Amino acid sequence: MTRTDLLRLPLIALIAATVAVTADESQMLDGPAYLEQVNRRIVNIDTAELERLIAEEPALVVIDVRHESEVNARGGMIDARREIIVPRGWLEFRMANEVADRSTPIVVYCGINQRSPLAADTLQKMGYTDVRNYADGFFAWRDAGKPVKFTDRALDSMLFRKPERVADGVWSAIGATAPGSYENSGHNNNLSFVIGGTHVLVFNAGDNYLLARALHDEIRKITMLPIKAVVLENGQGHAMLGSNFWQEQGVPVIAHVDAAREIDAHGAEILERMQSRNGEKSKHTRLTQPDQTFDERLDVDLGGLRVELRHLGPAHSPGDILAWIPERRLVISGDMAFHQRLLPVFEDTDTAAWIETWERFAALEPEIVIPGHGDPTDLAEVTRYTRDYLVYLRARIAEVLDDGGDLQQAYAIDQSPYAHLDTFHELARLNADRVFRAMEFE
Repeated sequence: MTRTDLLRLPLIALIAATVAVTADESQMLDGPAYLEQVNRRIVNIDTAELERLIAEEPALVVIDVRHESEVNARGGMIDARREIIVPRGWLEFRMANEVADRSTPIVVYCGINQRSPLAADTLQKMGYTDVRNYADGFFAWRDAGKPVKFTDRALDSMLFRKPERVADGVWSAIGATAPGSYENSGHNNNLSFVIGGTHVLVFNAGDNYLLARALHDEIRKITMLPIKAVVLENGQGHAMLGSNFWQEQGVPVIAHVDAAREIDAHGAEILERMQSRNGEKSKHTRLTQPDQTFDERLDVDLGGLRVELRHLGPAHSPGDILAWIPERRLVISGDMAFHQRLLPVFEDTDTAAWIETWERFAALEPEIVIPGHGDPTDLAEVTRYTRDYLVYLRARIAEVLDDGGDLQQAYAIDQSPYAHLDTFHELARLNADRVFRAMEFE
C-alpha cells in the first residue's frame, strides 16, 4: 500500500491500515535485525572511551541494565564515579527518580550488548539528550581487569562481605560503601572483631538482628572463644540496632556516654526508618540501650591482647569511639576516618573540632586503619580523604563567606577532587550546605 493509497482511506480505515503496516514491518525484523536498526540510532563507545569519560566527566552516570541478581552472580558491575542498576524493563518507570536532569551524560551497558542498545534507544525517546551505549559490554570490561563493584558479595548471607583477616587475630566484615539498603541488608559499615587468647571483642552490633546473627555465625566458624563484649562505634543505626541479638546471647554492649544519649533520644525513629527500608529483614530487631558506658577510655583484656577503647574528641557524630590495638599497630577507627566514600557532615558535626581531634588520632601512628566504611588502609590514605577534605571544604566555604557570598555559591564550590568517592553525589552539596551554615556563626 502506497502513501497515496493511505491518504485516500477514511479515518478508521486509515488507522487500521497504519496498524497493519506497522505490524507487518515489526514482524519482518528478528532480534539481530532489530538491534542493527537500533544501533543506527544510538552512539556506541568502546572500553577506552568509557574509561576516558569516567576519568574526565564528573557528572557521568553509568547504568547497568541487567537485573541485580545477574550483577552479583556474574562478576559485579562497572565501578564508576556514579553507577546505578536500572533493569531495562524498568527504565520508563524509574529513570525520572534516578536521573531527573535529562541533559545528564549517561552510559548504559549490559553483559554482551543485547539489552543496552535497546535501553539507550529508550532513554533517547524519553528525552535524555546525552546517551551512549558501552558496546563492548560488562564481561569485556571485567576480563580486561577494569575496576568492578558489587551490591552483594556474600549471596548466601545477610552480610555484604564475609569476615576477612586483616591482621593476626583481627577480622572485619567489610560493608558496602553505598547507603544502607534492602539489597545490602543495612551492611554498609564495617563489622569487625578481635580475637585474643581467651576472649573475642566485637566492634559494632550491626544494622539489625538478622545481620548481627549472620556475623555471629561467621565468628563461630573462626573461633569458639567466648565473646566478651560488643562495642558501638557511635549511636547510628548500623552500629547499634543489632544490639538486642547480642544481649540475647548474654554479651554486654558497650558505648560512649554520648552515643547512649543519642540512642535514647533518636533510637525509635532510627529503628522505624530501618524497618521501613529493610522490610522482613528487620525481623526480631528491638531497640535496647547499651549495658555499659564510658567517657574517655576503657581498656579490654582479651587474654594477652589489650584493646583500648578511646574517645579522642568531637568528630563525625556524638559518641564516636575507636579501638586501638597497640600490639598490632592497628586502629579500628569507626567513623573517625573515611577514604572510599565521601564522609557525611551531619547537623551536629563540628568540622573544626573534627580537624583538631584528628591530630590526636594521627598521634597514635597506626600502620593499619580499619575505617568505618571501606577496605582496610593506612593513615596517609584516610588523612587524605578525611582531614584534608574537611580542611579543603572549610577553606572554600571561608572564601565564599569572606566575599559576602550565599548558600548558592557554597553549592557551586568545586568538590571534583573527591567526585570519584562513593556517595559523592548524595553528599557533596549537603556537606557544603551544613558547613556553610555552621561557619556563618563561628
